[in-house]
Amino acid sequence: MTGILLGMRKWSPLIAVCLGTFLLLVDVTIVVVALPSIADKFGAGYADLQWVLDGYALALAALLLGAGSLADRYGRRRTYLIGIGVFALSSLLCAVAPNEQALIAARVLQGAGGAAMFATTAALLNVTYHGRDRGVAFGIWGAVNGAAAAAGPLAGGLLTEHLGWRWVFLVNLPICLIAVWFTVRGVTESKAPWGGRFDLPGTITFTVAAGAVTYGLIRAGDSGWTDGIALTAFAAGVVALAAFIVAELRSDHPMLDLSLFRRPAFATLIVAAFLTQAAAFGYLPFSTVWLQQVLGYGPVDAGLYGALPMAAAALVVGAVAGRFLQNIAPRWTVGLGLLLIAAGDLLQTRLDADSTGAVLIPGLVVVGLGVGCVLPSLSSAVLGEVPRERSGMAGGALNTFRQLGFALGVAVFGTIFADRVSDAHGRPAGFADGLDATLLVAGATAAVAGLLVLVLVRHHAAPAQAAVPSTAGDPEPAKLG
Repeated sequence: MTGILLGMRKWSPLIAVCLGTFLLLVDVTIVVVALPSIADKFGAGYADLQWVLDGYALALAALLLGAGSLADRYGRRRTYLIGIGVFALSSLLCAVAPNEQALIAARVLQGAGGAAMFATTAALLNVTYHGRDRGVAFGIWGAVNGAAAAAGPLAGGLLTEHLGWRWVFLVNLPICLIAVWFTVRGVTESKAPWGGRFDLPGTITFTVAAGAVTYGLIRAGDSGWTDGIALTAFAAGVVALAAFIVAELRSDHPMLDLSLFRRPAFATLIVAAFLTQAAAFGYLPFSTVWLQQVLGYGPVDAGLYGALPMAAAALVVGAVAGRFLQNIAPRWTVGLGLLLIAAGDLLQTRLDADSTGAVLIPGLVVVGLGVGCVLPSLSSAVLGEVPRERSGMAGGALNTFRQLGFALGVAVFGTIFADRVSDAHGRPAGFADGLDATLLVAGATAAVAGLLVLVLVRHHAAPAQAAVPSTAGDPEPAKLG
């Protein structure tokens, strides 16, 4: 009995971190299949559905690097607990939201809590475990990444179909409580010896730039590309981006050291991460809309047909070939993996008015095989391209640009989808045409990214450092936000 209790105490930090990670990953895929039910409840349009996803992803992307700096300065355990608390509160606000505007605001707050959690998970494991235990801890953590992605669509479908869409948020509350208990019980406080500084100008300008461009894309999808508000948003995004670059170049402690992008391989891999998220996951919300609103599938079937094949294939690749893939140059694993994603996207572009959900499955499986090759390799490749003292920032940049890629992918594909559906005046064939168009663009995006990697990433990056820093983390095989 004593041995069991000691074992529980030893692995309490791992349990706490894995629970938080599970929440972060599952909360995007679990929401995707609930989107049509949310739209029916509030009478929401495509733009609102996009913001339910993008509000979370943008907040997570914009605050991730800054949250890592705060955690290093004020304590990672404290930051993680605050993140869980914000995540729990915002989940409750999502569940009781009276309209789509309140839901979107709560999702933004949820992203902020998620950023505080995500920025500290790897660091908590890194400072807690050593030697063989560290390898075990990170291995289990990586498996949870894949399991969450695979479980999300099915769990979301079951909850939405049998209990209602609000339960996809309410289910977070008991998990948050358990995570807090394990964190308080087993996680010790840690800080970076040099402290950390919150880059307020960088965070503000980055947030404005990402938010303005995303808003402009979604607005243009609703009102046209000549709409004055959309054009103003684009202009604001460009100005904010320029201000971000100036702020980072002038800062003694930048949120993101832009000199890292002078390394061609690093810059290419970051671009590949950005485009992977868009090409592999950005169209999934619209697949779900087609499956449920046009074909009449329930949420469970929509999850089974529209997301689970990809997540399961990615999980299998990670489990069976993950270690083998780490010994192959990232030029091949990432480059060829992106070409697999492109092929899988294009395999799904066979839709017409008579298509069923089964037509998506082969393509989704191929996309999943590509995702399983790309994402685990990206993490180690990016960390291997930078000096050890910059590996935390590099890992944070990777996760930031992945979240941003998903957010902008949803916005761009939503614009394409909405244009095609509008032109068809809501006829079923228009939905199929709209989804075909988004998949075609997604496939082209992945193909371009794959070719860039094959051409510009010319050598085998050094193995990732054993010490995983505060903002670095293994990417999840099917993270949508």
